[in-house]
Amino acid sequence: MTFNTNTKWPLAGIALLVLGGCTPAPPPTPVVDTAAIETGIRADETAWNKDWSDKDLAKITSHYADDAVVMVPGGPAMKGKTGIQDGLKPFMADPNIKLEFAAQRVEVSKSGDLATTQGAYSMTMTDAKTKKPTIEKGTYVTVYKKQADGTWKAIEDINTPDGTH
Repeated sequence: MTFNTNTKWPLAGIALLVLGGCTPAPPPTPVVDTAAIETGIRADETAWNKDWSDKDLAKITSHYADDAVVMVPGGPAMKGKTGIQDGLKPFMADPNIKLEFAAQRVEVSKSGDLATTQGAYSMTMTDAKTKKPTIEKGTYVTVYKKQADGTWKAIEDINTPDGTH
């Protein structure tokens, strides 16, 4: 069979399209077990509550990434683990300090590298004026990032009092 020059080029184009379609498919995207991540983050927040109950500053700050930022009302942002430790020291010196928080919602990104928790907190502390224990209630949002070692650490943490005591 002979081909004239007018039919060779269209056949060559078809051959390239067919061969181009034979490239291997990209590897499948790993399935992210968001339920397992949520369970792990909830367990971490339970442990974090215990660390607050124990008033263990080292353990409290171990839940933060090295470059985390914590924002509390009426104070400057605490940046990095050292800044967070320094910012929390006055709280730890308060004999009445007690913090309890619980996530009402945990959201995990589809990619499985970020998660957020949103919930309510109750913090007991000594009132500066009356020197008596007072309770602040409010809400919080914490953003978590999966670390290179597979652990989850808070990278952003912010709370807002709701004005009730």
